[in-house]
Amino acid sequence: MDTKKFLQSVSETETPYGTAVIWWFGQMGIWVKLGETVLSIDYFATELPGRTISPPVPASQVSGITAFLGSHNHIDHIDHPAWKIWANNLPDAKFIYPSIHKESLLRDGIEEERLLGINEGEQVQIGSVTVKAIAAAHEFLSQDPETGLYPALQYVIEGNGVRIYHAGDTLRYEGMISKLRAFGDFDAAILPINGRDAIRYRGHCIGNMTYQESVDLTGELKPKLVIPGHFDMFANNSEDPKKFADYLEAKYPGLVPCVIPQYLSPIIVKNMK
Repeated sequence: MDTKKFLQSVSETETPYGTAVIWWFGQMGIWVKLGETVLSIDYFATELPGRTISPPVPASQVSGITAFLGSHNHIDHIDHPAWKIWANNLPDAKFIYPSIHKESLLRDGIEEERLLGINEGEQVQIGSVTVKAIAAAHEFLSQDPETGLYPALQYVIEGNGVRIYHAGDTLRYEGMISKLRAFGDFDAAILPINGRDAIRYRGHCIGNMTYQESVDLTGELKPKLVIPGHFDMFANNSEDPKKFADYLEAKYPGLVPCVIPQYLSPIIVKNMK
């Protein structure tokens, strides 16, 4: 889709109370609109060698975003070159990130008053939308012993009568399901499925849940909709999302609808209560 037309479509998309719209940008990157608030989460917008797709919307053309969220300090989640551009081009936008990475963002020249650091158990408010966080294990929890801060987070987005779970990059760890259940029911969940192995780990590519593990998490949480992610961006760190969908239907038949996302195609999320 032409970038100008896409941005116009986002602006014109209506989300009545009890609905949200998600657009997928590859990897774990999404935009989500709840009412008049538009969040960009983990959008990797910098052209780098090895990418299998170009950024769907060039960083310099991004507009209409209320806040940018990054789940951890890897370029495909907190894209520093792009965040610098967005800080300059969107002067009213805020930036939400794990608090432990504050100094790196200050070095990028982003004003401190626009930085909304967060840690597990904390929340920040963006208009009428609340962003809450729990720790992510990528591949380890790696909590800083002095500050108690976690370098990677998972986000729960609540607003406009909708609750969305964005897992960022994580493995499942002891106690995680209890933390998630404490939020209540999810209207949508976006989960990584690319997995992990020794080859990637030795190459400093740390891993996530396998598609089977993400299916089991889906089966336990029972969100109203599940979207697999983190399967497309690099050839040596990919997975087939059809395996996720097939295993979900085989193991938990008819339990949770699955949408395999397509770049920039809207996914409508509804609170069915």
